[in-house]
Amino acid sequence: QVQVVESGGGLVQPGGSLKLSCLASGFIFSSYDMAWYRQAPGKEREWVATIGSNIRVKRYSDSVKGRFTISRDNQQKTVYLEMNNLNVEDTAVYYCQARYPTSSYSVWGQGTQVTVSS
Repeated sequence: QVQVVESGGGLVQPGGSLKLSCLASGFIFSSYDMAWYRQAPGKEREWVATIGSNIRVKRYSDSVKGRFTISRDNQQKTVYLEMNNLNVEDTAVYYCQARYPTSSYSVWGQGTQVTVSS
């Protein structure tokens, strides 16, 4: 079964940190670009970060650049999103996406809730 499963969300105070994980199964993980998206209440889903299948390519949205770090472990079939200096605007459901390069085929997870609140 092709799937990705996110974990690691929770409640954190402003200025705090969280590390999200996304475990993949059912496909050749190392061949896929991996990305994180998020969707805040009442807003469209927005792209957060991408890491290429070759690991060398990493891109971030302007809203998280310098605070979030995306990484992957192809042996463990896992992609991570380390989030530092969180603020209330980071509150959202965070989704993991696997996308085959140069293809429209993608796999989405169910999401994990991140809430930043004092």
